[in-house]
Amino acid sequence: MTTWLITGASSGLGAALARAVLEHGDNAAVTARDTDRVRDLVDAHPDRALALPLDVTVHDQVVAVVETATERFGAVDVLVNNAGHGYRAAVEEAAADEVDELFATNFFGPVDLTKQVLPQMRARGSGTVVNVSSIAAPRSNPGSGYYTATKAALEGMSDALNREVAPLGIRVMVIEPGAFRTDFAGRSLTQSRTAIEDYADTAGKRRKENDRTHGTQQGDPDRAARVIVDAVKADRAPFRLLLGTDAVKIVRDEFQGRIDEIDAWAPVSVTTDFAGEANAG
Repeated sequence: MTTWLITGASSGLGAALARAVLEHGDNAAVTARDTDRVRDLVDAHPDRALALPLDVTVHDQVVAVVETATERFGAVDVLVNNAGHGYRAAVEEAAADEVDELFATNFFGPVDLTKQVLPQMRARGSGTVVNVSSIAAPRSNPGSGYYTATKAALEGMSDALNREVAPLGIRVMVIEPGAFRTDFAGRSLTQSRTAIEDYADTAGKRRKENDRTHGTQQGDPDRAARVIVDAVKADRAPFRLLLGTDAVKIVRDEFQGRIDEIDAWAPVSVTTDFAGEANAG
């Protein structure tokens, strides 16, 4: 039986994934800063579910969660780094403490958890690390520069990690969701304390008080959760997995634009080599 450790399981995609895992018959260690918010889920599956308190920015809690889950179920087979939140601010508007907290939650927390599970995965020669990113990583929007930076950092780390641990039998997967009907644009979304009027028509349009998307997104978190479970259990899982019609279109258009720009400027780009020498890579 597979054991999953899922962070941020009190709502949204994390809660949906915890339900899907348990419905599939697997074990689930589900974490939340307030474990009362996952109590009903755990009580419904007392033999296969475990609720654990976790703030991913607190190292001692990260260590304790991995140790407790391993003691209860014997191993952590799948780590899902889902905990995180959005943040809106023009680049100039953001305060240092806000950005530090965002990176601590969205990037350094997942890194810490990953480092805690890797020793046991290496010892077994198996395991999967799933990092929940966003379509904001390949394409940002006004007001999302810092959020994008955290997810781009997570993806860059994941890419290197995948190449490091694949020979050891460990898989890494990056999930890039589009807009889903969760609390992401509601309770989980924070923003800068400062708003500069000059950015009213760019980043300002996407501040919480001007955002009308909450509750109208077309993405279904329950369907997304089932797709993730199936992908993790597939023989040939993708490294990056897009979720949502919007995700497929946005990311495809973004990369096509990049390819077009590369092709347009390639004749100039290649003029930077030393004369008469080919670049070997």
